[in-house]
Amino acid sequence: MGVEIERKFLLASDAWRALGEPVLVRQGYLTSDPKRTVRARIYGDQAFLTIKSKSEGASRGEWEYPIPLADAAELLDRLCDRPLVEKYRRRIEHGGFTWEVDEFLGENAGLVVAEIELPSEDAPFDKPGWVGQEVTDDKRYYNSNLIRSPYSTWTDTAS
Repeated sequence: MGVEIERKFLLASDAWRALGEPVLVRQGYLTSDPKRTVRARIYGDQAFLTIKSKSEGASRGEWEYPIPLADAAELLDRLCDRPLVEKYRRRIEHGGFTWEVDEFLGENAGLVVAEIELPSEDAPFDKPGWVGQEVTDDKRYYNSNLIRSPYSTWTDTAS
């Protein structure tokens, strides 16, 4: 079983904008049950089907498989819940880790988060100066929850 250990943060400044190349990501959920999610994603010119288990702290099971781009496009267009999650992602190397900064579009425009995947929940890491408040435990920031409660509908944000 694959395990994803991920921590999520808001941004403290716009300094990240000068780093990394933005890649358009389109993703949708075939199921976004809190116990499990099944996602189709187009990341640039690649496509994936991803299954994730319920989060336990910053960890959860994750299985990801490449699929044909045309299949992913059809899943997004015909079967995935609405709204789709669309964002620009930048991958930024810092302190021996890759940070992924997601700038959301559409109904989630205005939301920008940084994520880091770690080898263990207690692994030490250096936060870049542009990384701010941690929101790992705030389920509103899960991509799968952004289809049920888009950022544009939030009345109370941590940002």
